[in-house]
Amino acid sequence: MMGAHHAACGAAAWVALTSQAEVSLAAVQQNAPWLPDSLTLGMGLLDLSPMGIITGALVCAGAALVPDADHHNATIAHSLPPLSNVVCGAIGKVSGGHRHGTHSILGVIAFVAVAFVAGLWVIDTDAFGAVYAGAGILTVLLTAFAAKALKLMPDRLRKTPWAVGIFFGAFIALFGPEDQGWFVFAMGVGVIVHILGDMMTTGGCNLVWPLSIKPPKAVQKIPFLNRIWQRNGYVSFPVLGNAGSVREWFLLIPISLYAAAGVIMATVDMGQTGVENMMAMF
Repeated sequence: MMGAHHAACGAAAWVALTSQAEVSLAAVQQNAPWLPDSLTLGMGLLDLSPMGIITGALVCAGAALVPDADHHNATIAHSLPPLSNVVCGAIGKVSGGHRHGTHSILGVIAFVAVAFVAGLWVIDTDAFGAVYAGAGILTVLLTAFAAKALKLMPDRLRKTPWAVGIFFGAFIALFGPEDQGWFVFAMGVGVIVHILGDMMTTGGCNLVWPLSIKPPKAVQKIPFLNRIWQRNGYVSFPVLGNAGSVREWFLLIPISLYAAAGVIMATVDMGQTGVENMMAMF
């Protein structure tokens, strides 16, 4: 799956899991009386402010690109030069190359552990109270990844991803929720969404890396099963075909629209809250 599509899936997953909105169906009930009065979109698993949904969507979009840090030429490798080049090169060597360690259960555990440890670095200050330094620093990388993949900024503005990352990193460090479990959750969701997306392409993933469980010869001869459980031990459910296929694009259009709608609704809610607070002051 392409980098931008991974990022869009990460953002959409965050919106779906953390936000909750009621959509009225009154306009269509005349032709379909069996429909309910309203439809609830989103699971609302976390109690977040609109800014938390917006920032979390960008963080989760970046986390959905993290497994590709094993590739020196991936989108994120060029997102925050020279730091991203060095980080991706090191991760690629440790993980055994592209679609190996970072695309496995072990990789999920490792990335979640990094997010957990980062969340533990909290600095108490007189001016701002608790400053979540670790989460803020890691957010610089994640949001820069997302900005690069989603093409939020032109490539000619090479320093812009740094600006985007530092802005959101500072915001998370100073105003992030006290319960840093959300940050670990965002990392885990993003990484898992990435792996699931790659498993929907023909390449697949080896979830049990560094082990390699290859199929018996009898399975290798069965036309359908040999595409799911491949000779190299990788597993895939190639409903999208090759990465970047037309099917992948058709799937990502509604997913991207859903993610954008969730962020826009959170932005509107944040604006309304700001107006109400200003009016309350007068």
